[in-house]
Amino acid sequence: MTKHVRRGLLAAAGLLAMTASGAAQAPQPPQFPNMTFFISSTPGQNGANFGGLEGADAHCQALATRAGAGAKTWRAYLSQQAMGGKPAVNARDRIGNGPWVNAAGVQIAASVADLHDPAKANINVNTGLTETNRMVMSRLFVVNYHDILTGSNADGTAPAGDKDQTCGNWTKGGEGSAIVGHHDRMGLNDSAEAKSWNSSHPSRGCDNASLRTTGGNGLLYCFAAQ
Repeated sequence: MTKHVRRGLLAAAGLLAMTASGAAQAPQPPQFPNMTFFISSTPGQNGANFGGLEGADAHCQALATRAGAGAKTWRAYLSQQAMGGKPAVNARDRIGNGPWVNAAGVQIAASVADLHDPAKANINVNTGLTETNRMVMSRLFVVNYHDILTGSNADGTAPAGDKDQTCGNWTKGGEGSAIVGHHDRMGLNDSAEAKSWNSSHPSRGCDNASLRTTGGNGLLYCFAAQ
């Protein structure tokens, strides 16, 4: 073996070692395997158009998997209206029985009934955390993302199908509207709607820009259906 070949092999070995060392030191996303509830840290790519309930569920599942909780079956808290040949689906019927805890281990509800009881649901600016254990910007921040997509009545049921309130059953990313809830339980007044985590008001549109101007960012409540 010549000196030039030996030097080349040593250099290649050193480069491989440096690459392996760098890969080993690459930051990993935080892991919360015991988490059973979160608000999505990122919106979909096309506003409220997730390709239907299945696509929204897949978005929750992917985020949960990155956070180390992918062994569970995750569902987006979204209702589907009886329209366009589709049957009504209630958000409350999709998410299991509870209890649910956030990434910090804090219980947000013991059961479906408690979740839909305004006095017992523990979703607010401090407990409505993302899958990465971070707070979602609320009315207390300069930028407000407290509008979370639900398309649901306060009791977790689907609205009547005579008016689109689910952005075309989560297939519209432009014109349309969807019911949103306030994760921080804050609004312009002290009405029950303003303080509702799941049914506050309709959005101005279904595209990302309209959802932001309404006071949100196209985020979802994600629940482990256990």
